[in-house]
Amino acid sequence: MHPIPTPRPDSEFARMLAGELYLASDPELVDLRRRARRLTRLFNQTTEEQHAERAALLHELFGTLGPGAEIEPTFRCDYGFNIRAGARLFMNFGCVVLDCAPVTIGRACLFGPGVHIYAATHPTDAVARQTGRELAKPVTIGDDVWVGGGAIICPGVTIGDGAVIGAGSIVTRSVAAGVVVVGNPARAVNKPA
Repeated sequence: MHPIPTPRPDSEFARMLAGELYLASDPELVDLRRRARRLTRLFNQTTEEQHAERAALLHELFGTLGPGAEIEPTFRCDYGFNIRAGARLFMNFGCVVLDCAPVTIGRACLFGPGVHIYAATHPTDAVARQTGRELAKPVTIGDDVWVGGGAIICPGVTIGDGAVIGAGSIVTRSVAAGVVVVGNPARAVNKPA
């Protein structure tokens, strides 16, 4: 597993981890993203027969990755070390995780193809955006969550244990445990028992 590197207190990296406005173009952050690009490129070029190599690359990339995790290529992320995933995670083809802030995924989660998780965001004020500074908000996904193909989980969202996110849904608000949500924006179609 790859621990989060220790940033200098006054660095853009430290600002990113603290949830403050930061410059993603900072050379230190660029180097950390290049590391993730190299590891994901190597992972995405492996074959099913290279199971041990795939596992080693994912363990080098992720902050933590529980036993029995299975991720299908292609997979993409910004940094990797900000992703903490529990045991028996399954991610189908084409998943993307923008992990500028911590992305925590519980155990026994199922992700359909093309699921995107975005911890990255930008200021809503146009003048602030013109500075080139970005923001990041953590995403937390509980245990036993099923996320249907093509769903997008937005910055700052928490999804409770046992929830289901319908295919193609865009999740802009937190979801309670045991709730099924669908649509854009995602809305509950059941209430927890």
